[in-house]
Amino acid sequence: MNDNITLILTLSLIIMFSPFFAKFLKLPTTPIEMILGSLLGYVGFLHDAHLFEIVAEFGFLYLMFIAGTEINLKKVLNTSPVIMKKVIVYLIFLYAFSILFAIQFSLGKIFMVLLPLISVGLVATLSKEYGKTDWLAMSMTVGGIGEVVSIVILTITSATLTSGVGLGLFQTIMALLAFLLFMFLLFRSMQLIFWWFPKVSLALMPHEDNKEQDIRLSMGIFFLLVGAMLYLHLELAFGAFLAGIFIPTFFEHKHELPEKLASYGFGFLIPIFFIHIGSSFNLDALLIQGLIEKALVITLVMIIMRLIASLVFIKELGVRDAVLMGLSHSMPLTLLIAMATLAFNANSIDKLHYYAFILAALFQVISVMIVIKIIHRYKLQKELEETL
Repeated sequence: MNDNITLILTLSLIIMFSPFFAKFLKLPTTPIEMILGSLLGYVGFLHDAHLFEIVAEFGFLYLMFIAGTEINLKKVLNTSPVIMKKVIVYLIFLYAFSILFAIQFSLGKIFMVLLPLISVGLVATLSKEYGKTDWLAMSMTVGGIGEVVSIVILTITSATLTSGVGLGLFQTIMALLAFLLFMFLLFRSMQLIFWWFPKVSLALMPHEDNKEQDIRLSMGIFFLLVGAMLYLHLELAFGAFLAGIFIPTFFEHKHELPEKLASYGFGFLIPIFFIHIGSSFNLDALLIQGLIEKALVITLVMIIMRLIASLVFIKELGVRDAVLMGLSHSMPLTLLIAMATLAFNANSIDKLHYYAFILAALFQVISVMIVIKIIHRYKLQKELEETL
C-alpha cells in the first residue's frame, strides 16, 4: 500500500513540475518526463505496478489517437501525385538504406525493420509546441503514410516472431488485409453519407454542445477501433491511430475538437506514458561495455538516413524546413521500443542490443527536440531580421 502511495505521489509531482524544469533547462517537456522517470525509478520512487502499466499503455494509445487527429484523410487523398511519388521515394530510401546497413555490418534481419520505423506520435507533441507550420503539415502527411507502413510491417513481424512463418502468420496477414478493406469501405460509406446528408455530422457533433457530445463520440470511436484490433489480435496502436483520423476527416466543423482532446492527453495520460518509458530503463545498464557506443551509432544512423531522405522535399519546403521534417521523423520512440521489446522476447536480439535500442530511442528524443528547437529559433530570428 505504501509503495502505491509513493508511486502516485511521485507521478503527480513529475506531471506538475516537469514543465517548470523544462522551462528552466530550456528543453522540451517530453525528455524531462523521461529523464525524471528514469532517475526516480532508479532510486525506487517508481516501481512496476499493474495499474501504472495499464495507464501508461492507455497513454501510448491516446498519443497515437492524438497523432491521428492531425491528419485529414480527405486532404491526404487529395495530395498531388508529385508529392505522393516523393513520399514513396522517401520510404523506399529509408528501407533500402536500412537493408544495406544491416547487410554491410552483418546485423540481423530485424535491423532492417527497426531502423526505418516512423511514428508521428511525437510529431503531435511538436505541433503542440510549434503550431501549424508547413514542415509539420508535410511531416504529418508523410509520417502518417509512413506510420501505416511501419505498423503493417510491425504487425507482420510480430506475428512472424511469435508463431514463425506458417499458418499463424497467414491468418494475421489475412486479418490485417480484411481490416484495411473494411476500414476503406467504411471511410467511403461515411464520406457518401455525410455528402448526401450533411446534417448528420452536425447532429452527431452539434456546434452548441453542453453535453460534451463531441468528446463522447470521439472516445466511442477510439474504444471501438482499439477493441476491434484487440479482437483481431492486431497492433492496438493502428486502431487508435485510425480512430484519430476519423475526427478531422468527417467532423471538419469541430475545429477546436482536436485541441480539446490533445489538452486532456498532454496534461494527464501522455506524460504517464513517457514517465513509464523512462522508469523502464535500468540506469545500471549504462555500465554494460559498448552499450553507449552502440546506442550512439544507432541514433546517428537513424537520424542521418532520415535527413538525407528528407532532401527529396527540398523543392516544396526548402532546405531548412526539409531538414526539420526529417528530424521530426527521427523519433519513432513508441514503435521502436515496442518492436525492440518484441525482438528481445523472441530472442532475435540480445540484451546489449535491446538496451542499445531503448537508449537510442531516448537519445533521439532528447537530441532531436533540442536541435529542432535551435533551428526553429534561428529560423524565427532570420524571418524577424528580414521583416525589419
